[in-house]
Amino acid sequence: MSNSFSVLVIDDEMINLQIISDILCDEVDIIMAKSGEQGVRKALEFSPDLILLDVIMPDMDGFETMKKLSQDARTCDIPVIFITALNDIDNEEKGLLLGASDYIQKPIHASIIKARVALHLKLINQHRILERLSTIDPLTSLANRRKYEETIRSEWTLMEELNQTLSLAVIDIDNFKQYNDLYGHAAGDIVLQRVATVLANNFIKNRDLVARYGGEEFVAIMPNTLKEEALYRINKCISEVQDMAIACNKKDKNIVTISAGVASIAPTRDDRFEDLFAAADKALYMAKTSGKNQVKCG
Repeated sequence: MSNSFSVLVIDDEMINLQIISDILCDEVDIIMAKSGEQGVRKALEFSPDLILLDVIMPDMDGFETMKKLSQDARTCDIPVIFITALNDIDNEEKGLLLGASDYIQKPIHASIIKARVALHLKLINQHRILERLSTIDPLTSLANRRKYEETIRSEWTLMEELNQTLSLAVIDIDNFKQYNDLYGHAAGDIVLQRVATVLANNFIKNRDLVARYGGEEFVAIMPNTLKEEALYRINKCISEVQDMAIACNKKDKNIVTISAGVASIAPTRDDRFEDLFAAADKALYMAKTSGKNQVKCG
């Protein structure tokens, strides 16, 4: 374990909070809460990796706290380990049925706390690695279409809440089929990787996301980005791909280029993110049909 993980400890007894903190502080970052209500607030505020939750607390006990956590989309996936002096099977069953990941009996033993926390953080880390792999395109190392679809939904909601502009670019490698036919798919894969590198280097601001949408098509999500800035960044990508001078047809001295369509919107409740993609895709079609190696606005 390392301090890249955080653990929220919820217990109404300060002595218990201090004991658990002393046991785990060298391995994880500790967040402490002295009541169920405070624990829920801190879970929302800090998004800990793991929660250690006392069962017997005044006002809001551990079971009620667990219900609150499980009912909120922002906290429902955080693993919870119950810590309690209750040793009857019914209460243990109740906690597990509510969604607890584990159950530790008091009195607290340092070795048991350390071992259980280490085990669950290892499982969390493995899950994150698998989750990350499932959202990456293996050829280009960019995000894949699944990640794009998850991100566009979440950014759309956030931009609507903040009344900010969301820009989207749809990007396509020009004449890619002909390139594959001429040089083979292995060479085509290298072109995809090189273009992906250019895009990745130009979309690293804040929460930007560039993804391989499919085949030779890419998408770039630019939150809180006006159309003028989006156009500037796409034109920079177009220039950099052109400057690589990858021969596309030696006879005609053609080189690999890209075309793109850009659309921007400050989303409202009446808008749909599918329409933003459609506008950018239509702009890409205009760029393709009017000469390629350029960007158009939707």
